[in-house]
Amino acid sequence: MRQATGVSERRACRTLGQHRSTQRRVPRSRPDEDLLTEDIIALAKEHGRYGYRMITGLLNNAGWHVNPKRVERIWRREGLKVPAKQPKKGRLRLNDGSCVRLRPERPNHVWSYDFVQDRTHDGRVFRTLNIIDEFTKEALMIRVDRKLKSVDVVDALTDLFILRGPPAYVRSDNGPEFIAQKVRSWISAVGAKTAFIEPGSPWENGYVESFNARFRDELLDREIFFSLREAQILIERWRVHYNTVRPHSALGYRPPAPEVIVPVDQRPVMH
Repeated sequence: MRQATGVSERRACRTLGQHRSTQRRVPRSRPDEDLLTEDIIALAKEHGRYGYRMITGLLNNAGWHVNPKRVERIWRREGLKVPAKQPKKGRLRLNDGSCVRLRPERPNHVWSYDFVQDRTHDGRVFRTLNIIDEFTKEALMIRVDRKLKSVDVVDALTDLFILRGPPAYVRSDNGPEFIAQKVRSWISAVGAKTAFIEPGSPWENGYVESFNARFRDELLDREIFFSLREAQILIERWRVHYNTVRPHSALGYRPPAPEVIVPVDQRPVMH
């Protein structure tokens, strides 16, 4: 430093308020920094609506052991964009200030279902029937068709009841598809309870609404569906990814239903 400026290193550091060791220490990155950066960039490209916390969850689920702060540092250094936060929604309350809420307490306790509408590339409308388990956050089924009526709700729930058994409650919104007496009667007949609301009463259906928002943000708003069949295939693929891979913040950034791989040496021997 003396040769370049004519000022001693000691004096320059004192003037700048820096410790002298800063002039001698060569910054060194961790040996896995480049590989981690590549994985972060690859995941950010694949999942364009995920922030660094979701990416941290994916990395740790894939075998990395990194904390969100390190991922955030690399995220910002690489100029990756953090998605804007969604506005918070307040609770719906009764006139006396109390809040109506049926909270799920265990798997298969409360299921929710709702409709979402979108269009194929030719402008024709298609609808999806989304059914979720509110406790596990698992997307149990997404049925896709041009039209969906009360009979389709019954058919979808029948398949799930046979596969998983009936839940204690089935929750739904107050739209025309959901107040069909046929659906309500059938749900009661198989041993479940309906969680409909009476007209004019406030209602919270936040679990399925949150799922629908993710569904639209991460898939429907990003894909062009050239046919109904293509929509069915891509939506089912996204559902499987949502259940088995996508981290969920309410589950400690674990997926709702991760795939279990049994090691070869632990598999039962067939005789």
